[in-house]
Amino acid sequence: MAVATLSGDTRHASDLMPVMEELLRHEGWAADSITEVFVSIGPGSFTGLRVGVTIARTLGWSVGARIVAVPTLDGLARNALSAEPPPPHLAVILDAKRSEVFASAFDLRDGRYARVIDARLADPREFLSMCPRPIAVLGEGLSHHRRAVEECGAVILDPELWAARAEHVVHLGLELSAAGRYTEPGELVPLYIRRPDAEERWEARHGKSA
Repeated sequence: MAVATLSGDTRHASDLMPVMEELLRHEGWAADSITEVFVSIGPGSFTGLRVGVTIARTLGWSVGARIVAVPTLDGLARNALSAEPPPPHLAVILDAKRSEVFASAFDLRDGRYARVIDARLADPREFLSMCPRPIAVLGEGLSHHRRAVEECGAVILDPELWAARAEHVVHLGLELSAAGRYTEPGELVPLYIRRPDAEERWEARHGKSA
């Protein structure tokens, strides 16, 4: 498996296509040989989700690749399989600003994490109060909400397990594609959960009727 990491800034829209072209050259593949695209669908950064969905749609329309929408928090949950030992109950959180998180909860079953609480927008303390105990937590939302998580008595997993990993999106994508869980390009939309800030600002300025 060939993997490339984008820079940590906000230039994903300009960086992603050149990185993909380099990976294709590295593997000796033509662009029209792509048969499936697995895209992390959200929740998460609004801009990042739009970029990923746009490129997935483009590949679906241009080369006929079938698209699999992979829930972002489910992919992150697989990181916990590298913990020693993997925790029986897991919460994954991402910062959603406004003192809130995007969060989901999972149980370890037969060597994989099964979702028990669907992705939602929540106050971190309220969300963790819903989770089974003992609960372990990972995700980059910990950089912003660590104190709230600690006050809930949760176990914080190693920071090396917080970031998304492309290989886990691939593994989940393969499982979903084997089950025939494809999405047509025109029907592929990001899982925002909360409306983008730009839409809310527009409505505040111009009203709902606009």
